[in-house]
This record gives sequence, structure tokens and C-alpha cells, in this order.
Amino acid sequence: MADGAAIRSHPDVAQPAGGLAEWLEGPGGQRTRAAYFPTDNAIGAVVVSTGRTEFIEKYYEVIGELLDRGFAVLVHDWRGQGLSARLLDHPLKGHAIRFDDLVADFRELLDRYDDRLPRPWISLSHSMGGCLVLEALARGERRFSGAVMTAPMLGLKPQRNPALRAVVWLMTAIGFGGRYALGAAGDDPYTATFETDRLTHDRARWERTHAFVLEHRDLALGGVTWGWVESAFRAMSWLRTAPGVADVNIPITMIGAEHENLVDNAGQAAIAARLPDCRYLVAAGAFHEIMMETDDIREVFWRAFDDLAARVISPSG
Repeated sequence: MADGAAIRSHPDVAQPAGGLAEWLEGPGGQRTRAAYFPTDNAIGAVVVSTGRTEFIEKYYEVIGELLDRGFAVLVHDWRGQGLSARLLDHPLKGHAIRFDDLVADFRELLDRYDDRLPRPWISLSHSMGGCLVLEALARGERRFSGAVMTAPMLGLKPQRNPALRAVVWLMTAIGFGGRYALGAAGDDPYTATFETDRLTHDRARWERTHAFVLEHRDLALGGVTWGWVESAFRAMSWLRTAPGVADVNIPITMIGAEHENLVDNAGQAAIAARLPDCRYLVAAGAFHEIMMETDDIREVFWRAFDDLAARVISPSG
């Protein structure tokens, strides 16, 4: 199923022209949202997969920059966030039952747009999106010609603690998966501040996203549940040992943040080393949200993206 969906605007935020949003139906009948931004004489397509808590509208600037480079752009909300179906009665809870469902949603997205997206395809993902895209690739998705991942969630430092890992498993096993994980109930997206979030050094970009959340409150997402943490731990553990990771032979650029405060850079480096054609670099001075960072840090990202895109668009050059 696919039909018209809302795409939000804000008076202070430039919105790329020509975008059309649609609803898609994934496993279990859960509805997810996607938006496609075509361009004339496209040299290829970029599929943008966001991180946890994020939504399509947060990436308007990035979408515009990709369109300026000649790419058509497809961007989507994962189930459980943005305007896609929320999984619990409390809509601010960041919940997941299993990441396999999100990977299945991703495959449905690609199937739905397969004949509309000009080749070649490049995946551009952030944080949780990077984990899910890499899982899809390791499970056999072969339609992409290259991928760029910023601060991919390929490890979380708490996962190194065996006692905490056992607590997370226990809380989901006894039926508490839908409850906030320890300390997560205090993550209020409406009262967050630039100083406490520490996701970017760029106040203007942070405030732009926060303004969207305040004006369109149904885009907001709060802290994680035990079920989400367990799902994430399972996915990241699988990627560390899955044979399919070594079969992902497209060029991949993975960019970590020097001053990372959410995911584990060591996990990124370890999985990058398992990929046959992966360049791993660290953006100096960056916090977690590299694509939302200051202009000088974003230049590092765009140089890396353009280098990979050149390989994909002109593979013999």
C-alpha cells in the first residue's frame, strides 16, 4: 500500500521543492512514511536513512545539498519515530520489538521505489540507520553501489558491561520491554536544550530541529525502552560475527565523531575492518550528529561523500 502522506514545513526552514511523501505498509501492517525528491537528469539516487529520534524534515538541508549534486533523494522514517507508526500507547517512548522488523521495512521501501530511483544507488545513513542499513546489506541487499555512514551505531559502551547486558535481557524476558530503560524517562524532547544535548556544536542547526519538534509535536521522540536496548544489542552483536558482513563488497565510507557521546567508535572500527572495501575516518572535533555539525566539520563529511560518489558514478575513473 502506498498513498499520500503529510510532509511538514516550518516558516524558518527552507524546504526542498518537489518532495512527495507516501505511506508504506510493513510487517504486521505497521505504517511507515517515506518522501521522494526527484530531480531532472539525475546522476543517481541517494537513500537517506536517519538515526534514532530523527525524522524526514530534519534532513531538508542535506536533501537540498544532494539535489544540488544531481542526485534524486529518498528519505524515510523508521517505524516507531517521525510520522511512522508508534509502537506503544505512549508515543514518546523509543521502542522496538526487534530490529528485524525495521530491516524488513527497509526492504519494502526499496521494493516500492525500485523502478523510480535512478541508478546507481548510494545509501547515506546516520547512527541507528547505519546499523540497520549494514544489517540489510549483510543479509543480502545488493541494489546499492556504495554507502556512506556517519557515526553508525555499531557499538554502545554499556554493551561492554556483562552485568548490564544481563539486566537488559532480563527486563525484556520478564515482560518489561515496553518500559523506559533506566534513566530514559527523563529524556524530554520538548524541554531539551542545546547545552545539554551535546549532539552538535552548531546552535543554529540544533535550534532549527528543535523548532520543528515544538511546532509539530508528533515528530518528537523521547528516551528508549528496555525492548529497544535489547533489540539494538542483538543487532550489533550479530554484525560483529555475521559472515554476511564480509560479503558486502561495495565501497563504504564510515565516518566517526572524535568527541562521540552516544555510540562506540571502537565498535565502528572493528566492523569496518571486516568489510572488504571500507574507508574509516574520524571527523576531528565532531560531536555525534556529523551532518548537523558546523560548516567546517560538515566539509569533512561532504568531501568524503563526494569521493565515494565519484567512485560510484565513474567506477573506471
